[in-house]
Amino acid sequence: MSTKQSVIIKQGNLFEVDSPLHGKVRGERSVMDFPFFALSKVAVHKPLVYEQENVKIEIRPSATGIATMYDKEIILYIASLMAQEISRGGEVGQDFTFTAHDFFRITGVARPGKRDYQRFTDALERLQGTQIKTNIRTGAQQDKGWFSWLAEAAANYITLPSGEEQMRVVKVRLCAWLYRAIERDGHIYSYHHDYFRLGTIERRLYEIAHCHCEGDAIEMPIEMLSAKVGSSSSLSKFKQHLKEVESDDRLPEYAVTLKDVIPDTPRIDSRGRRITKPDTVVVLTPRTGRSAPVLLENAAA
Repeated sequence: MSTKQSVIIKQGNLFEVDSPLHGKVRGERSVMDFPFFALSKVAVHKPLVYEQENVKIEIRPSATGIATMYDKEIILYIASLMAQEISRGGEVGQDFTFTAHDFFRITGVARPGKRDYQRFTDALERLQGTQIKTNIRTGAQQDKGWFSWLAEAAANYITLPSGEEQMRVVKVRLCAWLYRAIERDGHIYSYHHDYFRLGTIERRLYEIAHCHCEGDAIEMPIEMLSAKVGSSSSLSKFKQHLKEVESDDRLPEYAVTLKDVIPDTPRIDSRGRRITKPDTVVVLTPRTGRSAPVLLENAAA
């Protein structure tokens, strides 16, 4: 399967636009919990692999790199459109049509310029070109082969009197894996509006906390958290970044705390020497007034 797919550009007839998004942005639990997207703004061309406990994820780049955490905003927007329609009692398919203007409104881009639209088009291409393989089941099914976040992506332009082309409508086809997760499993969580102001690591910390802190704090070894975040930095650099997050109190809805813990069972190195260095544990604590997860009432079991 080719790792490069082009975003289709059409002119002329406008697509029929779906309803604009109202209310909060929403995300699906598996896409929130696991590192499906690259953290770096610089194109990542090296395949990524995540494997912990019984979960395995393989990610293969397109010619323009692996889809990033910023590209993920489009997936969140589409998932939110889908969840909105389901909550209204409507039937949804895999095709969604929306305006780039509404997407920018939701993600906090007040006056999108030419560069914003170019980044948006580039994101569509990476979402369509990035290949994913995982053993995570959705809708009681497992996809054995590779899939892309967007099976299709088409941007519709009109030509202004000045001769300049202006993007108006975008039409995409969501992958079957994520469609089943939203439509059948229904594990949908609302995002805080400040999510789009966060850096990539902070976004991952927020998502992980949002999945697991259901009223109580959770603790996680820093090694495990680093893997779940998708960090490619050394543990020392990752720890330093977490200390900055802790000091600045950056996350909405959650607090991040680091603590050193002496292991109950002594550890021995390869030379038979006792390791006295404590383990670092990261505590994610919900703040007062944290909203409960939003679970779609009419999702199929």
